Amino acid sequence: AGAALQREARILLHRAEETRVLVKAIADGREGRLRLGFGGSMLYRGLPRILETFQAAAPDIELSLHELNSTEQIEALLRDEIDLGFVHGRGAPQHLQGFRYHAEPFVACVPRGHAAAGARSLRLSRLRRDDFVLFSRHVSPDYYQSIIATCLSAGFMPRVRHEVRHWLSVVSFVANGLGVALVPRTLRTSNMAGATFVPVQGSKILSETWCVWKESGIQPPALDKLLQVVRVQSRTVG
Repeated sequence: AGAALQREARILLHRAEETRVLVKAIADGREGRLRLGFGGSMLYRGLPRILETFQAAAPDIELSLHELNSTEQIEALLRDEIDLGFVHGRGAPQHLQGFRYHAEPFVACVPRGHAAAGARSLRLSRLRRDDFVLFSRHVSPDYYQSIIATCLSAGFMPRVRHEVRHWLSVVSFVANGLGVALVPRTLRTSNMAGATFVPVQGSKILSETWCVWKESGIQPPALDKLLQVVRVQSRTVG
């Protein structure tokens, strides 16, 4: 009971501080503030452009960014700690509204010295004897199970040696020779030295990013403006 009280007290104190910051922003002549949750891979999926476009269209709105994994974003949205999030999955989570922002295939990520690094494409079964680096099953169960299922459909159970919490950590592990991975194609633009990205033949698994927000409650007036920008960007992000 004491631990529960402490957790809830911290949340209330955090909300009180957010309220103080919001009131001060309005007193300083700004219309308000939006809190945006995101995962690191969004940096390669159009987030900088979203921020630039929105701030140009609504300079009086302060954007507050919070880097969180998908599970943390969902919890933060339900607790009214953020206003909008970008999560990975196959649809909008329960009690949240949303739309599919982006979908892309997975590619193999292998160390630069790997035998498959110079291939134009590969069959996934070629990696059956390699150690795998996976996105943590606790952080994103959907991604974890999708990758396991894809390997099983290729005829093998991946030998998972490492589980990490961020996609850039996955690529970094591979770049340092600690295994191979399946990652969203967008991460090719991370330009991390030591990692090579190779298309997978016949793979149908998609990495989906959903833009989500709470379906009930009082929404910040500027949220509609931000959603308009996100929808436009979703049609152009590659």
